[in-house]
Amino acid sequence: MDVRIVSGYLPGAIGRITELHGTYYNRHWGFGLYFERWVARGMADFLGRFDARHDGLWIAVDGERIVGGIAADGGETPAEGAHLHWFIVDDACRGRGVGRRLFETAEAFCRTRFHRAFLWTFAGLDPARRLYESNGFRLAREQDGDQWGITVREQLFERTYGNPPPV
Repeated sequence: MDVRIVSGYLPGAIGRITELHGTYYNRHWGFGLYFERWVARGMADFLGRFDARHDGLWIAVDGERIVGGIAADGGETPAEGAHLHWFIVDDACRGRGVGRRLFETAEAFCRTRFHRAFLWTFAGLDPARRLYESNGFRLAREQDGDQWGITVREQLFERTYGNPPPV
């Protein structure tokens, strides 16, 4: 497998990344329509206001097929830092370093532009948590949440950098 990481939008990215989220989180966690709709709407809104000065999107592509992605949203809440969103890798690519390459690419972008990067996830996604922690992210907060139709232990991970926050 020769997966490449592409920066920026590709046709089909919103649909494919939404599909990856919808199928994975339904199969493994029981999330349904509300979650899939939330991913699609959020990505569409993000790309509709995308500004390369403070936003990033990276897509993993195997041949012509999108097999993963991640976004850094620095425009919605610049004083809070960059919000990492929609990190997903196709099941067929798991364990092959594709997720690490995606995450490290997004984290490097954040490191040069922001004072902080953060992401929301939930307990039980242990390989992802190990990846976040190996890249300097630390658990900052936990709370129970049921917004996806089942109760999960939501977790906020963050990393701070030496850059000053925007004025």
